[in-house]
Amino acid sequence: MARPRIPILSSERIVQAAAALIDEAGLSQLTIRRLAERLGVKGPSIYNHFPTMDAIADAVVDSLLGTIDISIFSSTGWREALPVWARNYWRVLHEHPEIVPLMARGPATRTAQLRLADAFYGSLVDGGWPPRQATEVAIAVRNFIAGSALGSYSGGFSEPAEFYSREFPHLADAYRLPEYKTELDIAAFERGLSCLMDGLLLHYATGVLGLGGQGGEKTATAKRV
Repeated sequence: MARPRIPILSSERIVQAAAALIDEAGLSQLTIRRLAERLGVKGPSIYNHFPTMDAIADAVVDSLLGTIDISIFSSTGWREALPVWARNYWRVLHEHPEIVPLMARGPATRTAQLRLADAFYGSLVDGGWPPRQATEVAIAVRNFIAGSALGSYSGGFSEPAEFYSREFPHLADAYRLPEYKTELDIAAFERGLSCLMDGLLLHYATGVLGLGGQGGEKTATAKRV
């Protein structure tokens, strides 16, 4: 029998299958056996493309983060770019929350994640943030985005109304939260992002530009700089 002209396996197919498996069953279910079953191959053949399962997981993270557009950082300043980039970043993580724990250990050698960090940090430094402060801001923003995408707070209120009203009077309506899960997740992220931006703009004006924190005129001027 002639050899198939197109290989049964490719790195791209493995990454796509691994990403789907993680989304459906969770990171803990990403095993060679399950991945091989999904791909319809023998387990050892996967190692012809990736040396370890960690390498596959890293490739999944990189493939997803690679879909986030970072070109805005090269066309505008950090104040305009950050909210747009943050929303795109959060959207990807919100749709694939199982990859968030993988990101917690840092970018390592993941090209896409390093590019994200480089573009954002570079935008901050180019915008006038001292390197130390830019590092702190970059970490804080990344932690906010990742934490917001890790899970839905609303989904944790699964008990009937009586459970909350009996012992937690201020949470009497908490049983309704799951109905508005998606709406609340988006609204909460936007609220947090707005507060974060307000804080960064104020700190930039007072701590970086030295314009002082008293009076609307100075703050407004700082935002226009």
